[in-house]
Amino acid sequence: RNLEYRMSTLVIKELSAPAGEVIKVAAGKTLDLKSQGTTTLPTGSVLQVVSATQDDTTAIVTTSSTYVTTGFNATITPSSTSSKIRIDASFMADAGTNGCNIYFHIQRGSTSLGGSQQDANSAIALVGNSRLLINMPFSYLDSPSTASAVTYELYMKVVGGTVRYKPDQCLSSLILTEIQG
Repeated sequence: RNLEYRMSTLVIKELSAPAGEVIKVAAGKTLDLKSQGTTTLPTGSVLQVVSATQDDTTAIVTTSSTYVTTGFNATITPSSTSSKIRIDASFMADAGTNGCNIYFHIQRGSTSLGGSQQDANSAIALVGNSRLLINMPFSYLDSPSTASAVTYELYMKVVGGTVRYKPDQCLSSLILTEIQG
C-alpha cells in the first residue's frame, strides 16, 4: 500500500485545553505566531526593548538654568497606539561645585516627561580634587498614543554652579520597553 502525505491547513476558531492541561508543541517543532496575520498578547506583555548607549567623548558643560539637550536619545516604534513605553534611565554627571542643583529630564518631542534632581552634596564620589560624581536615576511609563517612531531625549540644567556630562565617562543608559496596552 502506498500512503500519501499532503500538507494541509487546519482552520479552527478557538484552541483550548481541559482544566489542568497544557497545549504543547512537539519537541523540535516551532509554533510561528508572526508569519501570518497578527498575534495579540495579554495586556502587560513585553513586546520589544530598545537600549541606547553613547560613546561620544565630547563633554557637555553648562551653567544654564534652562534645559539644554545632551544629545543622548533612543527611538522606538510602538506596534500599536495602545502600547505603553517604559523608560528606565540612569545618568551620571559631575558638578564643579558643592551646593549646586543638577536637573535631568526626558522629553518626547517637546513634551517633558519628568526627571530627576540632585544637589551636589549628594555626590557619590569625588573626582580629582574638585568634581563631584552624581547618579541620576529615572523611570517613567509613557502613553505616546502612536504607532510611529518616538524619540526620547535627555536634557539637563543646573542651578548655582556648573554641570558636566561626558557620555563615555558617565555610565549613561537609556532603556525603552514597549508594553502591550
